[in-house]
Amino acid sequence: MVLAGCQSKSSSFTGADGEVKLVTLDPGHFHAALVQKTMYDQIHPTVHVYAPDGPDVVDHLNRIKGFNTRQDNPTAWTEETYAGADFLQKMISDKGGNVVVTSGNNSKKTDYIFSCIDNGFNVLADKPMVISPDKFELLVDSFELAEKKGQLLYDIMTERHEITTMLQKELSQIPSVFGQLEKGTLENPAVTKESVHHFFKYVSGNPIKRPAWFFDPAQRGEALVDVSTHLVDLIQWECFPEQIIDYKTDIRMLNAKRWTTQMTPVQFKKVTHLGSYPDYLKKYINGDNLAVYSNGEMNYTINGVHAKVSIIWNFQAPEGTGDTHYSIMRGTRSNLIIRQGKAENYKPTLYVESPPGVKIDSQLHQAIGKTLQKKYPGISVEKLSPGKWKVGIPKKYHVGHEAHFAQVTEKYLRYLKDGKLPDWEVPNMIAKYYTTTQALKKAHQQQ
Repeated sequence: MVLAGCQSKSSSFTGADGEVKLVTLDPGHFHAALVQKTMYDQIHPTVHVYAPDGPDVVDHLNRIKGFNTRQDNPTAWTEETYAGADFLQKMISDKGGNVVVTSGNNSKKTDYIFSCIDNGFNVLADKPMVISPDKFELLVDSFELAEKKGQLLYDIMTERHEITTMLQKELSQIPSVFGQLEKGTLENPAVTKESVHHFFKYVSGNPIKRPAWFFDPAQRGEALVDVSTHLVDLIQWECFPEQIIDYKTDIRMLNAKRWTTQMTPVQFKKVTHLGSYPDYLKKYINGDNLAVYSNGEMNYTINGVHAKVSIIWNFQAPEGTGDTHYSIMRGTRSNLIIRQGKAENYKPTLYVESPPGVKIDSQLHQAIGKTLQKKYPGISVEKLSPGKWKVGIPKKYHVGHEAHFAQVTEKYLRYLKDGKLPDWEVPNMIAKYYTTTQALKKAHQQQ
């Protein structure tokens, strides 16, 4: 079954101030707090938090407190918190809000989502919505139930708001510059996306503290079903914009693999503030080190186009660097490439490269100067060498990963007011999670 966006009016959202009442459910990941780094007129400033008692909820409340007390543009959230073993039942019986934000232990997330939809809540969920092939059908059931009840279930795809990715997509839709998307092969995919992340980094200027469960693949999910969600989403969003993808016919998983990152006890303590490994991690210990299944690669076809996704996690980035992203879309007239290495000062940079004999100088300047500048004033293009250009992007567009959470939330608020998601969003979310869970299944089969 391919679901379209919810067609019935979702509740009675009108866009009025304060009509959206947030509930935060079991916030074990810092993304839950980033939704509240900004205030929104449509969202009531009182937020109800339901969670098990413990360090996760304390860390979450401290992050919100940090937003409220910062010197520059402080927020004004009031957190009403219930911490206890029966937090889910308490949330359901209290009905203290109409939109649930969930970002935490991923092993529970699919069940949380279904329970929220079943009990009348709209849901804005951090990725991933599902980490196990066995839970995929429950997620499909959740979408079907949301459509039946006129509720909106949506995931937080922040990377759609990264400016180099947005411009890569825009240029890929201009045939005079890009031509047509290649089909590619297993050895030379038409689309490749690679993401390098780090366990230890700074968030909102503070060193990150991660819960110990973050390093348990049974609770967090392996790379192929976690961060890969963003990259699979971008492939669908860029290559087939606003097209419905049927996971039963349009996706074919070819191969996948998984491997570990080794973490020392000192590193584990630095990022978790814990002096020893909890019992549930001991089966992953190799000598003194923790072997974290945080890396993965998948090769698949989507509508006949060969795509490759790779996820790599290191402990900490070298000084002055951070998480990086590499992306290439191969067209018949040019390749659109995002690089974020040393040559780019570790800032995502978009290049256009045409093969020998293909002239796109005038077409590219026209696309940038007469078309895209209307939508993105100030962008430019610089010729680096024959057949290679760099797209100049003003600093104002590089708002950063944390700001993207507000952009996604604002979009979700518009969807609540409209009472529906775009018709392609729901089937494509289902296709995305089918892809990631099938990759994990394939990797285990091939190992």
